[in-house]
Amino acid sequence: MHRLLVIATAGTLAALAVTAPASAKGPSTASLSGPGLDGALPVKGEGESGGGTPLGSLVMLGGFFPEVFGQSPDPTTRTRPVGDLGPHYRVVYRMPGSNRESTIVQDVYPFAKPSPVTHMRVGQRFWGGSRTAGGWFVSGAGLKHALVRAGLPKSPPESPSNAAPAASRGSFPWAWTAGGAVGVLLLLVVALRARGITRRSALRTTA
Repeated sequence: MHRLLVIATAGTLAALAVTAPASAKGPSTASLSGPGLDGALPVKGEGESGGGTPLGSLVMLGGFFPEVFGQSPDPTTRTRPVGDLGPHYRVVYRMPGSNRESTIVQDVYPFAKPSPVTHMRVGQRFWGGSRTAGGWFVSGAGLKHALVRAGLPKSPPESPSNAAPAASRGSFPWAWTAGGAVGVLLLLVVALRARGITRRSALRTTA
Protein backbone atom coordinates (compact mmCIF):
# COMPACT_ATOMS: atom_id res chain seq x y z
CA MET A 1 0.00 0.00 0.00
CA HIS A 2 2.83 2.40 0.91
CA ARG A 3 4.62 1.63 -2.35
CA LEU A 4 1.45 2.29 -4.36
CA LEU A 5 1.03 5.61 -2.54
CA VAL A 6 4.59 6.66 -3.38
CA ILE A 7 4.10 5.72 -7.05
CA ALA A 8 0.80 7.57 -7.22
CA THR A 9 2.34 10.67 -5.63
CA ALA A 10 5.26 10.61 -8.05
CA GLY A 11 2.86 10.28 -10.96
CA THR A 12 0.81 13.24 -9.80
CA LEU A 13 3.89 15.42 -9.32
CA ALA A 14 5.20 14.43 -12.74
CA ALA A 15 1.89 15.44 -14.30
CA LEU A 16 2.11 18.81 -12.56
CA ALA A 17 5.61 19.32 -13.93
CA VAL A 18 4.37 18.63 -17.45
CA THR A 19 1.75 21.38 -17.15
CA ALA A 20 4.40 24.03 -16.39
CA PRO A 21 4.58 26.99 -18.78
CA ALA A 22 6.22 26.29 -22.12
CA SER A 23 8.86 28.95 -21.41
CA ALA A 24 9.87 27.25 -18.16
CA LYS A 25 13.42 25.99 -18.10
CA GLY A 26 14.96 23.83 -15.44
CA PRO A 27 18.20 24.53 -13.57
CA SER A 28 21.56 23.43 -14.88
CA THR A 29 23.08 22.78 -11.45
CA ALA A 30 22.06 22.76 -7.79
CA SER A 31 23.74 22.43 -4.41
CA LEU A 32 22.31 21.37 -1.05
CA SER A 33 23.50 22.62 2.34
CA GLY A 34 22.29 22.09 5.88
CA PRO A 35 22.67 19.97 9.04
CA GLY A 36 24.79 16.84 8.71
CA LEU A 37 26.49 17.98 5.49
CA ASP A 38 30.08 19.12 5.13
CA GLY A 39 29.57 22.26 3.09
CA ALA A 40 27.49 22.49 -0.07
CA LEU A 41 26.59 19.10 -1.58
CA PRO A 42 26.29 19.07 -5.40
CA VAL A 43 23.00 17.60 -6.60
CA LYS A 44 24.06 16.01 -9.85
CA GLY A 45 22.07 15.30 -12.98
CA GLU A 46 19.85 17.10 -15.44
CA GLY A 47 17.25 19.61 -14.29
CA GLU A 48 14.91 18.87 -17.18
CA SER A 49 15.32 15.12 -17.45
CA GLY A 50 12.49 14.14 -15.11
CA GLY A 51 13.21 11.70 -12.29
CA GLY A 52 16.16 9.93 -13.89
CA THR A 53 18.80 11.81 -11.86
CA PRO A 54 18.95 13.34 -8.35
CA LEU A 55 18.65 16.87 -9.78
CA GLY A 56 15.81 15.89 -12.07
CA SER A 57 13.97 14.22 -9.20
CA LEU A 58 14.50 17.25 -6.95
CA VAL A 59 13.07 19.55 -9.61
CA MET A 60 10.12 17.30 -10.36
CA LEU A 61 9.26 16.27 -6.80
CA GLY A 62 10.24 19.48 -5.00
CA GLY A 63 7.73 21.80 -6.67
CA PHE A 64 10.41 23.75 -8.53
CA PHE A 65 8.33 24.74 -11.57
CA PRO A 66 5.19 25.95 -9.75
CA GLU A 67 7.31 27.79 -7.17
CA VAL A 68 9.41 29.51 -9.84
CA PHE A 69 7.05 30.11 -12.76
CA GLY A 70 3.59 29.63 -11.26
CA GLN A 71 1.18 26.98 -12.48
CA SER A 72 -2.53 26.34 -13.04
CA PRO A 73 -3.95 24.61 -11.11
CA ASP A 74 -1.61 25.90 -8.44
CA PRO A 75 -0.30 23.11 -6.13
CA THR A 76 1.40 25.58 -3.79
CA THR A 77 0.00 27.37 -0.76
CA ARG A 78 0.81 30.70 0.88
CA THR A 79 0.58 29.35 4.41
CA ARG A 80 3.07 27.14 6.22
CA PRO A 81 1.91 23.49 6.39
CA VAL A 82 0.87 22.22 9.79
CA GLY A 83 3.24 19.82 11.53
CA ASP A 84 6.88 19.43 12.47
CA LEU A 85 9.06 20.55 9.58
CA GLY A 86 12.28 19.18 11.08
CA PRO A 87 15.77 20.28 9.98
CA HIS A 88 16.01 23.04 7.37
CA TYR A 89 18.10 22.59 4.23
CA ARG A 90 18.80 25.08 1.47
CA VAL A 91 19.05 24.40 -2.25
CA VAL A 92 20.78 26.90 -4.54
CA TYR A 93 19.84 26.50 -8.20
CA ARG A 94 21.75 27.89 -11.16
CA MET A 95 19.40 28.94 -13.95
CA PRO A 96 20.98 29.37 -17.40
CA GLY A 97 19.46 32.18 -19.45
CA SER A 98 19.96 33.60 -22.91
CA ASN A 99 21.95 36.54 -21.59
CA ARG A 100 22.84 35.71 -18.01
CA GLU A 101 22.83 32.98 -15.39
CA SER A 102 20.56 33.47 -12.39
CA THR A 103 20.50 32.02 -8.88
CA ILE A 104 17.33 30.85 -7.13
CA VAL A 105 17.15 29.66 -3.53
CA GLN A 106 14.68 27.07 -2.24
CA ASP A 107 14.20 25.89 1.36
CA VAL A 108 13.72 22.14 1.74
CA TYR A 109 12.43 20.16 4.73
CA PRO A 110 13.00 16.50 3.76
CA PHE A 111 12.23 15.15 7.25
CA ALA A 112 8.98 17.08 7.74
CA LYS A 113 6.03 15.15 9.16
CA PRO A 114 3.89 13.76 7.67
CA SER A 115 5.44 14.61 4.25
CA PRO A 116 8.50 16.48 2.94
CA VAL A 117 7.94 20.18 2.31
CA THR A 118 9.65 22.86 0.23
CA HIS A 119 9.35 26.63 0.28
CA MET A 120 10.48 29.38 -2.06
CA ARG A 121 10.44 33.07 -1.26
CA VAL A 122 8.18 35.14 -3.45
CA GLY A 123 9.78 37.65 -5.79
CA GLN A 124 13.31 36.32 -6.28
CA ARG A 125 14.60 37.97 -9.41
CA PHE A 126 15.92 35.83 -12.27
CA TRP A 127 16.63 36.35 -15.97
CA GLY A 128 16.57 40.08 -15.49
CA GLY A 129 12.89 40.97 -15.13
CA SER A 130 11.30 37.68 -14.04
CA ARG A 131 10.39 36.94 -10.43
CA THR A 132 9.60 33.69 -8.63
CA ALA A 133 5.98 32.87 -7.82
CA GLY A 134 7.04 31.36 -4.49
CA GLY A 135 4.95 29.48 -1.96
CA TRP A 136 4.90 26.27 0.07
CA PHE A 137 4.78 22.86 -1.62
CA VAL A 138 3.92 19.56 0.07
CA SER A 139 5.73 16.70 -1.65
CA GLY A 140 5.92 12.95 -1.09
CA ALA A 141 8.40 10.38 0.16
CA GLY A 142 10.13 10.36 -3.22
CA LEU A 143 11.69 13.77 -2.53
CA LYS A 144 13.53 12.49 0.53
CA HIS A 145 14.66 9.39 -1.37
CA ALA A 146 16.05 11.59 -4.16
CA LEU A 147 17.99 13.75 -1.70
CA VAL A 148 19.35 10.69 0.13
CA ARG A 149 20.49 9.42 -3.24
CA ALA A 150 22.31 12.73 -3.68
CA GLY A 151 24.06 12.39 -0.31
CA LEU A 152 21.60 13.54 2.37
CA PRO A 153 21.70 11.52 5.64
CA LYS A 154 18.93 8.92 5.83
CA SER A 155 17.80 10.21 9.23
CA PRO A 156 17.82 13.75 10.63
CA PRO A 157 21.03 14.64 12.46
CA GLU A 158 20.79 15.13 16.20
CA SER A 159 20.44 18.80 17.03
CA PRO A 160 22.12 20.33 20.12
CA SER A 161 18.71 20.84 21.71
CA ASN A 162 17.97 17.12 21.36
CA ALA A 163 21.38 15.96 22.54
CA ALA A 164 21.54 13.98 25.75
CA PRO A 165 22.37 16.16 28.75
CA ALA A 166 25.78 15.75 30.37
CA ALA A 167 24.25 13.87 33.29
CA SER A 168 23.01 11.10 31.02
CA ARG A 169 26.46 10.68 29.50
CA GLY A 170 28.08 9.99 32.88
CA SER A 171 30.56 12.87 33.14
CA PHE A 172 28.28 15.14 35.16
CA PRO A 173 27.63 12.74 38.10
CA TRP A 174 31.31 11.89 38.39
CA ALA A 175 32.17 15.58 38.54
CA TRP A 176 29.63 16.11 41.30
CA THR A 177 30.88 13.05 43.19
CA ALA A 178 34.48 14.29 43.12
CA GLY A 179 33.42 17.79 44.07
CA GLY A 180 31.32 16.47 46.95
CA ALA A 181 34.21 14.39 48.32
CA VAL A 182 36.52 17.41 48.28
CA GLY A 183 33.87 19.47 50.05
CA VAL A 184 33.43 16.87 52.79
CA LEU A 185 37.20 16.71 53.37
CA LEU A 186 37.40 20.49 53.68
CA LEU A 187 34.56 20.49 56.22
CA LEU A 188 36.35 17.80 58.26
CA VAL A 189 39.59 19.80 58.26
CA VAL A 190 37.79 22.94 59.38
CA ALA A 191 35.90 21.02 62.10
CA LEU A 192 39.08 19.40 63.42
CA ARG A 193 40.94 22.70 63.54
CA ALA A 194 38.04 24.35 65.33
CA ARG A 195 37.95 21.50 67.84
CA GLY A 196 41.69 21.79 68.44
CA ILE A 197 41.45 25.53 69.05
CA THR A 198 38.57 25.04 71.48
CA ARG A 199 40.49 22.37 73.39
CA ARG A 200 43.60 24.52 73.71
CA SER A 201 41.49 27.40 74.98
CA ALA A 202 39.92 25.15 77.58
CA LEU A 203 43.35 23.95 78.78
CA ARG A 204 44.59 27.53 79.20
CA THR A 205 41.53 28.44 81.24
CA THR A 206 42.00 25.44 83.51
CA ALA A 207 45.63 26.25 84.04
